[in-house]
Amino acid sequence: MSQKPDYLDTSIDWSDPNVVSGLDELPLWSAPFGLMLLENSRIQPDMTVLDVGFGTGFLLLELAQRLGKYATIYGIDPWKIAHERTRLKMDLFNIKNVILVEGDASSMRFEDETFDLIISNLGINNFENPRKIFRECFRVAKPKAQIALTTNPKGHMEEFYTVFEETLKELSLNELEEEFLIHLNHRLTPKIIHSYLKEAGFKITKSQRSSFTLRFLDGGAFFSHSLIRYGFLEDWKKLIPAEHWYKVFTKLETKMNIIAHNKGEFSLTIPVAYIEGEKL
Repeated sequence: MSQKPDYLDTSIDWSDPNVVSGLDELPLWSAPFGLMLLENSRIQPDMTVLDVGFGTGFLLLELAQRLGKYATIYGIDPWKIAHERTRLKMDLFNIKNVILVEGDASSMRFEDETFDLIISNLGINNFENPRKIFRECFRVAKPKAQIALTTNPKGHMEEFYTVFEETLKELSLNELEEEFLIHLNHRLTPKIIHSYLKEAGFKITKSQRSSFTLRFLDGGAFFSHSLIRYGFLEDWKKLIPAEHWYKVFTKLETKMNIIAHNKGEFSLTIPVAYIEGEKL
């Protein structure tokens, strides 16, 4: 592999409406998590619901339609341009029972005891301070309100990260191992999420695990895929000084190609966790 892989030139402008429009395809990634949440979370008449970190509105708008016009669904997210995309879909689908709030969920402007249900699909790994957010969720939840979360917990893409760690060692980049491990361990386990929710005042009422598999022809297909380039590659590049990008990622891709050749594909296990609690 003599040429620099073009995926290393990926640059993301999260304020670009065209980027947001294109990334609206990512519900393919979040759908397995969202479906688990929709299958388990509470459905009652006239609910007032909060979606924390709604992104471009995949789960927010789906739940709003399933709960019917007499429910009120609030969504809070700091990503301004995504609000515009969500509003476009609200207009397209004639959804009138959704209220969007631009803001930080760690300091919400809602009154105490406002919501019957609080949901978050794949949000927790993006929370800067999940414990503070859970305390805020407890404050704005009504007595006996439900909180329902999904996440891809620790163990996510284990097959890839094993090759990544081997690559750093083979290239004698041991000084990068600490940052690599911090990145690897930033995903929470269900046990830790349980402890944060309990600390905030919620009682854990259900916890389920499942998984699905992402299959790629080889390492090149993996790194070139839009989900990887826009969802994960930027963070991986931050772990490595720019002068080492070429040798690290070409080595990684080569090792993945060997695995794919021997196994017929390069496949990744994605763990799915659904955690549900109730305000005491």
